[in-house]
Amino acid sequence: MNPLEPATFLPEPWLRTVRERAVVHDRDNTFPADDLADLRELGYLRLLVPTEFGGLGASLLEASRVQRRLAQAAPATALAMNMHLVVTGAALHAHRLGVSAVSTILEDAARGHLFAFGISEAGNDAMLFDSSTSAEVLGGGGYRMTGTKIFTSLAPVWDRLVVHGRVAVASETAPRLVFGVLERSDEVETRHDWDTHGMRATQSCTTRLHGARIEPERVITQTPVGPNTDPFAMGVFGAFELLIASVYTGIAERAIAVGADIAATRRNLTKGIVHADDPDIRWRLADAAIGVDGVVLQLEKVLADLDALGAGETGPGITDHGPRWYLHFSGVKARATESALRSVDQVLRASGGSQFSRRSELERLSRDVRAGMYHPSDEESVHASYAKALLGEIGATRLPGDF
Repeated sequence: MNPLEPATFLPEPWLRTVRERAVVHDRDNTFPADDLADLRELGYLRLLVPTEFGGLGASLLEASRVQRRLAQAAPATALAMNMHLVVTGAALHAHRLGVSAVSTILEDAARGHLFAFGISEAGNDAMLFDSSTSAEVLGGGGYRMTGTKIFTSLAPVWDRLVVHGRVAVASETAPRLVFGVLERSDEVETRHDWDTHGMRATQSCTTRLHGARIEPERVITQTPVGPNTDPFAMGVFGAFELLIASVYTGIAERAIAVGADIAATRRNLTKGIVHADDPDIRWRLADAAIGVDGVVLQLEKVLADLDALGAGETGPGITDHGPRWYLHFSGVKARATESALRSVDQVLRASGGSQFSRRSELERLSRDVRAGMYHPSDEESVHASYAKALLGEIGATRLPGDF
C-alpha cells in the first residue's frame, strides 16, 4: 500500500471531522488551527521534502492528488496549505536541478517550519517577474526589504516567509530581483484585514515589510526582471499554478458528489420521479463531471512532465515543453478554475433552491470556488500570453506598404 495514496494519507473519518470544522471557520472568519495541527502530525509540511532531507519524498503529482482530496473537505485549509507546498515544491524542483541554495528551505520544512508565500502586490500584474518592493543591498550579501505584500495566506501562523523585491542599485543598468526568506520580526507587520466572500479561513492578510532583513544565507536566487528560466522561479510558477488548479478541481469534485447525492434523494412531485431520473438534472450533473474530468487529465499530464523534467527522466509519454512551459502552467490553471466555477454552478442549478441557504455545503463551495478567478494567472494575462505566442508582440506584424 502506498502511504501517499490520497485515501490512505487523508482517511475518510478525518475528512468528515475537517468538513465539520470548515463550516465553523467559514462562519467565524477564523484560521483552522486544529486542521494545521493535524496536518503537521500527518507529515504534511514534509510532503514535498525529499527523503534524504527527512521528508516524505512525494512528487508534485502526488501532492496534487492529496490537495484535491483535502479541498473536498476544507477548501480554505487546502488553499492555505498550498502556499507552504508552493515553496517546498519550488525548492524541490530547484534542488532536482542542482540549486544548492534551496537546501535550507527543505531542511526547515523537514524540521516542521511552516512556509508562506509573499509575492503578490497590489497593481503588480507581472507578479513573480517584477516587484514594487524595494530590496536594499546590505554588506555581506544580505538585503533589507521594504514594501507591501497582499494575499499572504497562513498570515497568523507562518514561521518563514518567501518574498521578492527589486534590487535598488543606481549603478546597475539592468534591473534585477532577489528572492529570499524572512523570519518573523518587528519589521514584518501582519494586518488582520481578511474578511472576504469565500476562502475565509485562509486568513490571507496583508503583510507590510518595514526594512525586513534577508540574511545572506537566506537569499535563494536573483533573476532579471521579466520572464526567465531560473529554476526556483520556474518552480514557484509551476507549483503555484498547478497546485492552485488542484484545489479548485477538488472543490468541483466535491460539489459533483454532493449534487449526485441530492439528486438521488430529492423528488420532483410534479413528475413523480426522483431528480436522478430527470433528464435535465442528469444533463447538468453530467456536464459538470465532463468539465472536471477533462481538467484532471490535463493537470496530471503537466504535473507528470514537470516531475520528469526535474528528475531528468525521458521516455514515452514524457514531454519537455521547452519554451511553452509557462503557457501550459497558466493555461491549465485558467481552464481548471473556470471549469470548476462552471461545474459548481451547474450542480447548484441542478440541486434546488434549498442550496441557497447558508446551511448548505454547496452554498459554501459556491463562494469558495469563486476565489479561483482572482489568483494569477487571470484570464486576461493568459489570453495575452497565448496571443503573444501566436502573433508576436503587438505591432510586430507589418503588411506590404506599412511604414
